[in-house]
Amino acid sequence: MTLLALNPSGFLSEFYISFWIPTAVLTAALVIKLPTIIRLWRDPLLRAVGGLLLLACAVFVFCTPSTIAGVNRLTGVPNISAPWCYSLITAFCGSCLLLIITWRNGLSDRSAATRRAMRWVISVYSGVILALWVLFLLADAPEERLRDLDTYYATTPFMREEILLYLVAHAVACLITSRLIWNWVRTEGLDAWLRWGLKLLGAGYVLNLIFDAVKLVAVVARWFGQDLDWLSTNLAPPVAALSAILIAVGFILPHAGQYLHDRWRVRLAHRQLRPLYRLMRTVSGEGVPFVLRSTPELRLTRRETFIRDVLLPLARHIDTGLGRRSHDAALALGHPPERARALASAVSILDAIETRARTPEPAEPADGPDTTCLLQEIGAVSRALRRPDDIEAVRARAAAPAESVAVHE
Repeated sequence: MTLLALNPSGFLSEFYISFWIPTAVLTAALVIKLPTIIRLWRDPLLRAVGGLLLLACAVFVFCTPSTIAGVNRLTGVPNISAPWCYSLITAFCGSCLLLIITWRNGLSDRSAATRRAMRWVISVYSGVILALWVLFLLADAPEERLRDLDTYYATTPFMREEILLYLVAHAVACLITSRLIWNWVRTEGLDAWLRWGLKLLGAGYVLNLIFDAVKLVAVVARWFGQDLDWLSTNLAPPVAALSAILIAVGFILPHAGQYLHDRWRVRLAHRQLRPLYRLMRTVSGEGVPFVLRSTPELRLTRRETFIRDVLLPLARHIDTGLGRRSHDAALALGHPPERARALASAVSILDAIETRARTPEPAEPADGPDTTCLLQEIGAVSRALRRPDDIEAVRARAAAPAESVAVHE
C-alpha cells in the first residue's frame, strides 16, 4: 500500500485499455446502425447518431500514439496532431448536443427554438475549433509529445489556452448531455432496451466528465508547479476508453436488443405452433415445403397459413355443442377462461378430425360454424395440445351426463 500511495502511476499503467478496443466497439455500433441511417437518411436523429459514432471512431483512431506520430511525420509539423485531435473531440461534443436536441424534440418539433438551439451549437463549437487552430499557430510547441502533451505544454502561452479551451468545451457538452440523458431515463413508459441503452450512455458521459476532471487537475497542478502528470497520462486514457465502450454499447443495445427479442419471439411462436401443425399434417397428408433460405418471419407465416388452410375444411365437422360442453367442463376442472377456451377448441378440432374420418366429404361444400375465434387463437390451441392429459380430462367430462358437469355461471 505504501508503494502504491507513493507511485500511483505504476499501478495505473497496468490498468491499460488499448484505444483500438473502443474503436472496434464504436465501429461495430456504426456498422449496425449504418443500413438504417442510409435507408432513412432524411431522419435528422439517425444522421446525428451516425455523425456522433463516426466522430467517436475518428477520435480514438487519431488519438492513438502511433497515429499521432504518423500524422506529425506526414505533415512535417511537430504536434500538428494536437489541434487535429482537439478539433475531433470538440466536434464530437457538438455532435452529442445536436443528438440530444434532435432526440428529445423529435421530428415533429421543428420550432424556431429548436432550430435556434441547433444553430447555436453548430456556431459555438465551430468557433471553438477555429480558435484551437489559431491558438496552435500562435503557440511555440517544437518538441513532439505523443502521450503527455497536455501537461508538458500546460504552461506554454497559447498552448495553455488551447488545452483549457478543448477541455472546457468537452466538459460543458458532456455535462449537458449526461444531465438530459439521466432525466430522460426517469421518464415513464420507456422501452426496457431503450432505458438500459440510455443508462449506459449516461454512464459513458459521466466517465467523460471524470476524464475532463482528471485532465484539468493535472493541467492546473502544472500551473502551480506541481507534478500530477500521472492523472493525465495514466488515468485519463483508460477512463476515456471505458467511456467510449459504454457509449457504443448504449447505442447498440436498443437496436440489437429489440432485434434479438423480435427474433426470439418469432422463433418461439413458430415452435409453439408445432403440435397443431403436426396434427394438421395428419389431416392433409403433407406439410409446408422446406425452403433453405426462408426467414424466420416467412416460416412462421407459412406455418400459420398452412394451419388455417387445413382448419377451414374441418369447420363443417365441428360440433358447436361439444365445444360449449368442453368449455364448461374445462372451467369446472379449474382452468382459467383463456385456457378453457383453448382446451375446448382443441377438443372440437380432434372431434372434427375423427368425424371427418368416419363421414365422407359431401359433394357440395357445406357451411360450418363460425371459426373466426378459432383461427385467431391457433397459438393457444397449439399450446393446449402439448397437454394431452388435460384434453382427455375435458373430453371425458364433456361426454359425461349433463347434470354431472358443473357449469360456472
